[in-house]
Formats: sequence, structure tokens, C-alpha cells
Amino acid sequence: MLFTRIVDTSAAVGATRSRKAKTEALQTVLADAEPAEVETVVAWLSGEMTQGRIGIGWRTLSDIDAPSTDDAVLTVSEVHDAITAVASTSGAGSTTRRRDLLTDLFGRCTRGERDFLIRLMTGELRQGALEGVMTDAIAKAAGLPVEPVRRAFMLSGHLSVTATAALTGGESALAEFVLTVGRPVRPMLASPAESLSQAWTEFGGDVSVEYKLDGARIQVHRSGDDVHVYTRTLRDITSSVPELVELIRELPCTSVVLDGETLALTDSGRPRPFQETMSRFGAQSAHDLLLQPYFFDCIHLDGVDLIDEPLERRLDALERVAPRHRIPALIRPDADAAAAHADQALQEGHEGVMIKALSSSYAAGRRGRTWQKVKPEHTLDLVVLGAEWGYGRRTGWLSNLHLGARDPDGGDPIMVGKTFKGLTDALLQWQTDEFPKHERSRDEHTVYLEPDLIVEIELDGVQVSSRYPGGVALRFARVLRYRPDKTHAEADTIDAVRALLPS
Repeated sequence: MLFTRIVDTSAAVGATRSRKAKTEALQTVLADAEPAEVETVVAWLSGEMTQGRIGIGWRTLSDIDAPSTDDAVLTVSEVHDAITAVASTSGAGSTTRRRDLLTDLFGRCTRGERDFLIRLMTGELRQGALEGVMTDAIAKAAGLPVEPVRRAFMLSGHLSVTATAALTGGESALAEFVLTVGRPVRPMLASPAESLSQAWTEFGGDVSVEYKLDGARIQVHRSGDDVHVYTRTLRDITSSVPELVELIRELPCTSVVLDGETLALTDSGRPRPFQETMSRFGAQSAHDLLLQPYFFDCIHLDGVDLIDEPLERRLDALERVAPRHRIPALIRPDADAAAAHADQALQEGHEGVMIKALSSSYAAGRRGRTWQKVKPEHTLDLVVLGAEWGYGRRTGWLSNLHLGARDPDGGDPIMVGKTFKGLTDALLQWQTDEFPKHERSRDEHTVYLEPDLIVEIELDGVQVSSRYPGGVALRFARVLRYRPDKTHAEADTIDAVRALLPS
């Protein structure tokens, strides 16, 4: 397949807001790809490289002096091999050798192909091919129902690998993906609840009511003495959390996969600010800030996979293996007991509670209704689209934030409001230093950003508004914190924002 097909498909996907049109464009190119090309094509159209980041910045790439060609003759495999050669070059003289390889590659590219490669290599390629759209396209190209593709992706962790299995081996190949201890599983997510009583009533009280901690999501894998700890984005942080590794090795089992939260506590046992917990993930040693784990699910124990079992059975397994490290929870409480448990969670400094159906399986990577989060205030995880220069005492600082919700069909984030409330001097300074690293463009008053940064916003609600393209606007929005543990794909959608409109 010619490389230009990928470039043209990327442009077509990015030019439409229609989920159907995106899916059809992706389906067509996947159906035409050779089996050996599928993994690369899916990765590129998802904005990733199969080689991972190759450590070359935008300035280096844009400074390469190589005239473009008018003829699109490069194939997908030729470009893939060239990138692999660059990624594998190291040692003395590697900088010059890598530049020579890139100069040769760019000299065989059209202008459009070169632009695509620069954005791909620098992580700036965003054409709207989000996971959900790509998953649908893979299923359609393979002539399969979408659910087996989703499940295989959940267990493999790699959409490109899943696509190859679907297109070359069909449903039987997808069925070969199983939970493997040591390979992280995409975490199950929760949806906002209208209220505690509504969520309790929805499941007839057949629920677990758990504290919702203001911590960092972790997934723990152990096989014998081999322990790995992953973040919600599946990043391996094992070397940064030795105290967790030691604790997991002491559990009474030979193999286990646990889902939970970790957080740092004050001397009085109350949770420290979220940012302090997150700071440990980049540290090389524990220093004086020890992390405590609190688990709420067990999806594998001693050779038995529990991912398809109901939550009630998974909680029984969790009680057997880690009873002292469970998140405080009530099983089948009546409505009054559930409300009292929620009040106690808030009094102890936590965010609220989670309501989970005891019959629910572990639907990894999905934000379903069987897990619902209950907080006293509305909060949304939104994309920072830009920031305006402040005035008065904020002169010289990037202040007023432009906030966007994620388009579930893969388009650009949809602006839903602005706010400068909740910004401390420390956050203003951080924004002013950090935002230019993500700059897309600017004018006299505003620096516009690539959709890389996620911020958690507290608000009193939303209202209908013609001011913003989504038709809604935030009411009394204020910044709670930035979420470095979340990616653009995990931001709340415009549908989630609209769901907060008064009925």
C-alpha cells in the first residue's frame, strides 16, 4: 500500500465530524491493507508509532533540509522500515546518522507526507481517529461484531495488535487474547450518578457502596515474586513505588491482579492533596512520602481469571487475598446506611462514594452504568484549549482558561466555557511556564494549545447557551486541579456536559 493512502485517509478523517464518515474512511483503508501492514496502518491512524517515541523533537525534524518530491511513491513498509532504522540507531555518531536517515526519507516524501510524518513523530497527529471510532472500523473491515474486537483490545492493550488478529484470523484469533498476569488490562471506568438515591434505586440496592478516594488509579500484577504496578494509562511505575511492591509480595497468593487506588496520607490518616500522590510516580525513591494502597477489585487470583465473574465473587476473592487493604465498602446496605457511608467518606476527606452493581462483570476500558460515582459537587475533566493573558495583579501570567469537552465522534474538542476561578499564584506560574510547550498558535490576547492537558473543573451546573458551539455553557466553573494521569481520550464528552442540563 502506498504511504499516501494513509496520509489522505488521515486528512479525510480529520475533515469531518461525522462518526459514520470517519469509520467508513478507516474501514476502507484497513480492508485494502496487506496483513503485514495492518499493525502499522492502525498505529499511524491512531497517532502512534509501533516503535514508540524515537526521541527526536519538532525543531530537529523541521530543520531537516530536504526538498520534497511531487510523486507519491513511498510504500507503508518502506516508511516503517526507515523509522525503525532511525529508532534503532544509537552510540557514537548516532545523531548524524539519524539525521542522514531522516533526510533521505524526507527527500522521498511529498510535502503532505512529510508534514504527516513530522506530526506523527512528535506526537502531534490528531485526526479524530479515537479508539472507539477505530475499534468500529476494525470490526467492519473484518466483518465482525464489534464486541469481540473490544474485548480483545481490552485484554491485549494494543489496538494495532488487535486489528491484525481481527483481519487475519477473525473471531477465533480474537478469542485467543486472554488475561495475562504481567500484561496490564485497560481499566473499567465509572459514569456520574444523578444522586446517591437514584443510583441505589437503579440497582434495587443490590450494590457495593465504596469510598471514592482522591488518589491515583493503580493496577497491580504479581506472579510469584515478580510484581508490576501500572497507572490508569498502563504506564509501568514499579520502580517508583517500592513500598507497594514489597506489600504485594507479602500477600497470601502466588498470582494476582488487583485494581485500586493509592494515595499518600497525613500523620492523622487523612488523604494528602492529589498532586502530592502523583509526584511520587516520577520519583526515584520513596523519600518520606509513603503510598498506601486501597483495592476495590480482583480480576485474577491463583490461576483463576475472574474478569467475567460478577463483582460479588470478585470481592470475595479480594477479601481472601487483601482484606487489610480494601477500600471501605458496604455490601447491600439499605438506603439510610448507604447515605451514612457517603457522609462518612466526606468527613474523612474523600471525594464521595462509588455505587457498583454486584452483578456486574469487569468491562475494561468502558464507562458504563454499572459503576457510578457520587460526588457532592459536579465535576468534569475537560481539555484546556487555550489561556488568555491576565491583567491587573495577573499581568504577565496566562490566566483565563478556555475549556473544551471531548467530541465522542473524534472531532476537535468542543468549547463549553472559560474560567480563571480557583487558580492560585502557584498554578498561574505553572500555566505560564508549561502552556507554551503545548502551543498551537497565539494572538495578542490568547495562547491556543494542542489538546494535551486535562483539568478537573468543579461547577454548579450547565445551561443552554448559543455562545459556544456545543450549545451549552458551564455555570460558575472553577479549577480543582490538573490531571496528568489522564489523556485527551479520557476527558468528559460533550454528551456528559449536556447530561447536566436541568431536566
